[in-house]
Amino acid sequence: MVPADKIRMTNMFKYMMIGLVGAAAVAAAQSDAPQPTSAELTHEQNISVPDTAAVPPRPEGSIYMGGFRAPAIECVRVAVIGLGERGLPQTEHFAAIPHCEVVGVCDLYDDVTKEAADFIQEKTGKRPAEYHGDPKAYLKMLEELKPDAVIINTPWETHAQMAIDAMEHGAHAFVEVPLALTLEDLWRVVDTSERTKRHCMMLENVNYGRDELMFLNMVRQGLIGELLHGEAAYIHELRMQMKSVDRGCGSWRTYHYAGRNGNLYPTHGLGPVAQYMNIARTDDTFDRIVSFGSPALGRAAYAKKNFPEDHKWNQMEFKCADMSTSIIKTKAGRTILVQWDETSPRPYDRKNLIQGTEGTLAGFPTRVAGERIGYSAIEKQQEEAGQPGGKEIADLGGYHRWYQGKEAVAELYRQYDHPLYKRLGEAAEKNGGHGGMDYIMLYRVIECLHKGEPLDQNVYEGALWSAVGPLSEKSVNEGGAPQVFPDFTRGDWKTTAPLPIVE
Repeated sequence: MVPADKIRMTNMFKYMMIGLVGAAAVAAAQSDAPQPTSAELTHEQNISVPDTAAVPPRPEGSIYMGGFRAPAIECVRVAVIGLGERGLPQTEHFAAIPHCEVVGVCDLYDDVTKEAADFIQEKTGKRPAEYHGDPKAYLKMLEELKPDAVIINTPWETHAQMAIDAMEHGAHAFVEVPLALTLEDLWRVVDTSERTKRHCMMLENVNYGRDELMFLNMVRQGLIGELLHGEAAYIHELRMQMKSVDRGCGSWRTYHYAGRNGNLYPTHGLGPVAQYMNIARTDDTFDRIVSFGSPALGRAAYAKKNFPEDHKWNQMEFKCADMSTSIIKTKAGRTILVQWDETSPRPYDRKNLIQGTEGTLAGFPTRVAGERIGYSAIEKQQEEAGQPGGKEIADLGGYHRWYQGKEAVAELYRQYDHPLYKRLGEAAEKNGGHGGMDYIMLYRVIECLHKGEPLDQNVYEGALWSAVGPLSEKSVNEGGAPQVFPDFTRGDWKTTAPLPIVE
């Protein structure tokens, strides 16, 4: 067991944004034993939490941030930290979004800060300030520029502290997934948001995908009845990232596959399903989770096949299961299957399934079935027109087969496209970003800040969805034992309004 004082040191900024996170080890006692990596320390902390459901009292002077409206901002001054695979494209989106200005960009590397600044200057005529070279450069940027909003696209273990620093400097914080890696840090983020009265939103972009928005619209219309069950996943083969040895995702993410074991990246599939169910918003919230993992074989096999025998990846013991499987039980008794696999050679999948008493909506491929949708709806329309359905439909029954395929999906879009997508879909397709979902998400961030409206995702949702990571680690370590979710809202979810269908 790693001592608690060493675990706490993982929060220290000295390790932030360093490509080789695994080299970020806390000083150990005088010995020749290998020092633990940052990821290993995180894992030790997560499996050692004595009471996952513990809820500290809300500090005096703090307020509940569900439904919070910050003062409207005429032009949102944006600063971006981290300009890699996520941050650089985001600066391009901001250049196309009204009521905002990118005033600062920050990264360890000067080539990407220059690239981002060049692009912004070309598109807007204004050049943002550039900060680079020093892992603490972002603090200088916060102090000098005093931005309204800070976008954080850095390695996972840096998210919490950077978000806290941004809020402490008076900015609203917007953080790539996950929001934080430990329950302790999730509480620190929540408490800082409540104390500073600044938004902190985890940037779950998948909630803004066309199909996810459409399913939300269909669920809100009651088309599948009372909700019973959901299925969420992030299955995306990313072994090639290991070839980014010294810079890029593989240079720090690989250490998490080696040092931790659980569902480390749950929110892309889980976020939309949670919103379908109104999780942490009046109707329901997460209660407990059980988690299991497959053998951890794929990463070691990939390293052996693609790197020299003496390469550092071949000196690691990869502990994280190739496939992580969890089941969440909600307070209302619903179930959610959550899976994560970034190792196995198989097609991309997020599942995106929501099941109710009258039907089911599912993704990958997009398809629906139910008593009032799909073939059931076609059969009813034909009967009302005096043209009974053919023998095939009559024999199968309208909900015994999926309504799917190019023409079926086009018809679903025609009937049920979300109003937000109808408004922004054309611009989203033009500006791109995971099919346009990134653009819509950032547009909504700026729109809400500009109008002084509540954000689409509050800090408690980001914390709750991210808590699957540390809780799954503890469950796996204890042979699948149930772990209880903390209530980050301190009971206020019961009076938090569901996310409306934004026009």
